Amino acid sequence: MTLRIIPARYLPHVQGLLRIVTALLFLQHGTAKLFGFPHVAMFDKVTLLSLLGAAGVIELVGGFLLLIGLFTRPAAFILAGEMAVAYFGFHAFEAFWPILNKGELAALYCFVFLFFSVAGPGKFALDKE
Repeated sequence: MTLRIIPARYLPHVQGLLRIVTALLFLQHGTAKLFGFPHVAMFDKVTLLSLLGAAGVIELVGGFLLLIGLFTRPAAFILAGEMAVAYFGFHAFEAFWPILNKGELAALYCFVFLFFSVAGPGKFALDKE
């Protein structure tokens, strides 16, 4: 016997909702780096032609594509790669455990984006699968 709180027929709806909420949260990283909103002091001196500037462009464009559900699979795959680079390039060398190296968010985003690159956008997307 399977206990389901939400019937399986609503899976695409919940998947679409997860995609939208994840994209809205992720977009903040791009807008903070490129436009200074919301303000994050660490990003005050970010320039477009820097590593953080390039990351901001990827986050802004990829986050927007994910939000509207257009080119979801390739955009999510690129975003998963960016988060893997963020984790292994900036967090992992600090400590082994993500809670200690402050890489939990990068690791979680990486696997959520990897999920969307495989599973697709769900409902409420411009992609028609």
